[in-house]
Amino acid sequence: MKNTIFTVFIKEIRRFFKDRRILFSTILLPGLMIYLIYTFMGSAIQNQFLPEETYRPTVKIVQCPQELQPMFQAFEVVDVSEQQIESVKEEIEQATTDLLVIFPENFITQVAQYSTSSGEKAPNIEVFYNSTETHSQAAYTAFTEILNQYESAMTNKFDINANADGQTYDLASEKDLTATIFSTMLPMLLMIFMFSGCLAVAPESIAGEKERGTIATMLVTPVKRSHIAIGKILALSVIALLSGISSTTGTILSLPKLMQFDSLNVDGSFYGATEYLMLGFVVLSSVLFLVALVAIVSAFAKTTKEAQTYVSPLMIIAVLISVMGMFGGFALDNPFIYLIPIYNSVQCMTAIFSFEVTTSALVITVISNFIYTGVCTAILAQMFKSERIMFSK
Repeated sequence: MKNTIFTVFIKEIRRFFKDRRILFSTILLPGLMIYLIYTFMGSAIQNQFLPEETYRPTVKIVQCPQELQPMFQAFEVVDVSEQQIESVKEEIEQATTDLLVIFPENFITQVAQYSTSSGEKAPNIEVFYNSTETHSQAAYTAFTEILNQYESAMTNKFDINANADGQTYDLASEKDLTATIFSTMLPMLLMIFMFSGCLAVAPESIAGEKERGTIATMLVTPVKRSHIAIGKILALSVIALLSGISSTTGTILSLPKLMQFDSLNVDGSFYGATEYLMLGFVVLSSVLFLVALVAIVSAFAKTTKEAQTYVSPLMIIAVLISVMGMFGGFALDNPFIYLIPIYNSVQCMTAIFSFEVTTSALVITVISNFIYTGVCTAILAQMFKSERIMFSK
């Protein structure tokens, strides 16, 4: 038994690694593309939303009160007259000026004399900008925030968290912050990467061999169908794991840029050998089940393209279940939740990244996944015995 399973396993592995095109597109390309895309997204987000240190927005102000001028030091302030208002508006439309601010005459005096109980209109400041221009939009946001702070200072009589001694008011630890960020993103991504790895290899191995007619040669040998099924599932699981590892590595390497970890207290070193070992068991059992499931669906197809069409809805279902698992909360008090395929793995990985996993949840998840894999393997072996399924034209 061991020799025949090992023979099928080695055959599948050799066939995969001999095809450099499949090797590159399945293992190397996913991680590389994810790294480049996420890194580019992080840079784009940073450039779009973070202010440029070397750029000073040009703000032209009508009747700027001298008392407020120190508040506008971050801007290139130019005093203009009321007669220049229309021409400055044209400059903003042409993106040569960022803002036009019009203060009412004697603004400081009007503010000091204004009473909310008088029923009169409050002194109004007009700020013109161009929302289609990044610098103008950013300048508008920053300038109006300064004005809002000034408005609040005119009425507020107390401060919030204004301790000048560097007092930290956020009591969340670095470990808690790390757990929150990783448990929010990685479980769903890992499940998607694992499923993508299965989609990349299983249809080609099952339906592809049917299409080429090579599986018929294997099935006419005296090798047990169950041995063929086990050998294929083990080999495809190894390849799917390598593909998932590639995608996960690309994600982890690009996360600091994507999430701007420099501004957050995130430290992956909080995860030790115990967490990685538990995660490994969950990932391994999940991949075995997913490969077996995809192999069953692929066996019904006559060609690789047809198999990919059949399997695509499974990907959608897996993503939906993964999302439900991420936002469904921990089911620590209900062990039966960990019997639900895919959902149990996402929940368990979320608990591992959050340092809240229990032994019972881990054991139930891993054992149930192995049981589901065994059932799917038995079904695939029976399908290999069916001439109607395996030799259909």
